[in-house]
Amino acid sequence: MQDLFAPPPPPPDLAHIEQLRRALHEHAHRYYVLDEPSIADVEYDRLFQELQAIEAQHPELVTPDSPTQRVGGRPLDQFVSVRHVVPMLSIRTETDTEASGAQNFDARVRRELGLNELAPVVEYVAEPKFDGLAMSLRYEHGVLVQAATRGDGEMGEDVTQNIRTIGQIPLRLPAGVPEILEVRGEVYMRRDDFETLNEQQRERGQKTFVNTRNAAAGAVRQLDPGIAAQRPLSFFAYGLGAVTPAAAGGPEFGTHYDMLQALKSWGFPVSALVGIAQGATELIAYYNSIGVQRDRLGFDIDGVVYKVNSLALQRRMGFVAREPRWAVAHKFPAQEQQTQVLGIDVQVGRTGKLTPVARLKSVFVGGVNVTNATLHNLFELRRKRVRVGDTVIVRRAGDVIPEVVAVVAPTLGTDASALPGPRVPYVPNFRMPRQCPICGSAVVREKTEVNHRCTGGLFCAAQRKQAILHFAQRRAVEVEGLGEKLVDQLVDGNVIRTLPDLYRLGLSSLASLDRMADKSAQNIVKALEKSKQTTLPRFLFGLGIRHVGEATAKELARHFGNLDAIMDASEEQLLQVNDIGPIVAKSLRTFFDQPHNREVVEQLRACGVTWSEGPPAPVAPTPLSGKTFVITGTLPTLSRDEAKDLIEAAGGKVAGSVSKKTTFVVAGTEAGSKLTKAQELGVAVLDEAGLKELLNGGS
Repeated sequence: MQDLFAPPPPPPDLAHIEQLRRALHEHAHRYYVLDEPSIADVEYDRLFQELQAIEAQHPELVTPDSPTQRVGGRPLDQFVSVRHVVPMLSIRTETDTEASGAQNFDARVRRELGLNELAPVVEYVAEPKFDGLAMSLRYEHGVLVQAATRGDGEMGEDVTQNIRTIGQIPLRLPAGVPEILEVRGEVYMRRDDFETLNEQQRERGQKTFVNTRNAAAGAVRQLDPGIAAQRPLSFFAYGLGAVTPAAAGGPEFGTHYDMLQALKSWGFPVSALVGIAQGATELIAYYNSIGVQRDRLGFDIDGVVYKVNSLALQRRMGFVAREPRWAVAHKFPAQEQQTQVLGIDVQVGRTGKLTPVARLKSVFVGGVNVTNATLHNLFELRRKRVRVGDTVIVRRAGDVIPEVVAVVAPTLGTDASALPGPRVPYVPNFRMPRQCPICGSAVVREKTEVNHRCTGGLFCAAQRKQAILHFAQRRAVEVEGLGEKLVDQLVDGNVIRTLPDLYRLGLSSLASLDRMADKSAQNIVKALEKSKQTTLPRFLFGLGIRHVGEATAKELARHFGNLDAIMDASEEQLLQVNDIGPIVAKSLRTFFDQPHNREVVEQLRACGVTWSEGPPAPVAPTPLSGKTFVITGTLPTLSRDEAKDLIEAAGGKVAGSVSKKTTFVVAGTEAGSKLTKAQELGVAVLDEAGLKELLNGGS
């Protein structure tokens, strides 16, 4: 029953609400646009949640430009059409991918302007040609009211709800901007975000995206803004549409470059690669410079754009066939090409992962001749329906491994005469092999994974380097000085083939290697001899059994007491070990069921590798039993590994991330987000002295 005598709730503090919104807008701009965050994430979240709570109590105060409106609204039935006040015109494309493309454009501009050879050079603005989705953002009185796609140039689609979710796009502009302002730019997806998104799609068994432009367009044209909010999108501004005229108090710019600087001052991200070029010579230099940087950029571009810098000259030159005479897009060589699949092979990686690889009719793409392209895994191959004989689109960008992104439908009019030959009427589906093509060991795939793997980890030649490096690392048996470069020489020179061969190395074989002095060789021999005395958990971890990390190895050693008991244990017996579930038990059983792996273990024993064995030690109470720790920052006297060893020796566990299950966070200097997360969750924080006190029996 409502309390009729309770005092009415206090009226909302409008000044405080406005202060919260301004602060959140400023912090978001510094984070997303300037890449200079001014407060910790936890403090931003606190301010955001405070504003959310106020707006939940007073929904009538919610405004379209509130930071809370970035999270997406209700799903739409369809997009509404929008007529552009100023048409979004396309730019003429210069397909000549040589320097002459810039020279041709400069010559056309000079002819249009009636400039002879003695006239001064024309000044241009040069900028990357972003490979994304063109977007028009309309602001009225400094507030974003509408976002629309290019569409056909005259009519676009209203995608305002989705665009609000992009952190780089301001919802509210600072004071002093024109009353009406339409900002033109490109919505795109960064390469790292694209790779992460596709990996998540593969793990979920969902369709992957062909390229970053495809992914960005798919996110923008998503009817559910909640889903769009989960897709990582970015934005660059590069022009204006409708804007309050100068006669009515609007801005008046002399050059295109000045206009870009104004956009930047108003809070819009403008590419740092934009530059001014004097004449054709500097246009060519810009084209070549961006071409060199192309593969190192965090986003895809497919060329550069040249624009006459003077806005007065732009107006004088005008348009032709709905294209501006004063601008051109100068393309780079294509990073996608069509070719034919000649066969499908399987490659085995360093970790034992089997990857189907398409053998292709050679095609020049991304600056090199490509004859092989990854198909990632069996499920990806089936989703794309790739078969031998298909014409496919191959993509290569920078140092990324070429991949088959899609099959070209026959209806697209592929020129069969350009291909090696007609496809046979029936081509069977590709199947993953049951035995590793390198070593013959069984191939398995766990139910929770999409990847197939070779089980011959210690025996398989493809995994040889990885197995040796893992075995010799500091947390395993520790062979000091045995690094990646030395292992490469030993394996590539066929000096060692299996792990036991390490312990058969002599001074002569080591000293004969490139850049290996006698002293260095002696040190390696001594390190190998020292590594023969190890512990059962270290040795077990060093075998590189999938899903068996350091903590699991210690639990196995504690439970069984000796290696033979572990190797012979059934899955049911393994499941009785603390923290071991069906996946780990299956992985252990699969590993030790391979005769090759058992043989390697026996040979290591024969080479003198030993560890103490005996009956399982009785479980006694320890100071840190049942407690989970996370270590962050630099401790005064202990390394992270030393602190971890001390914690585990006292019965505690060390995790890599902070959660509600974390008991303590041990923080040193320069502790980062883990310390922030601990404070947010209320997890107890210790310094090194506090940890040592716990280890000595303190509470």
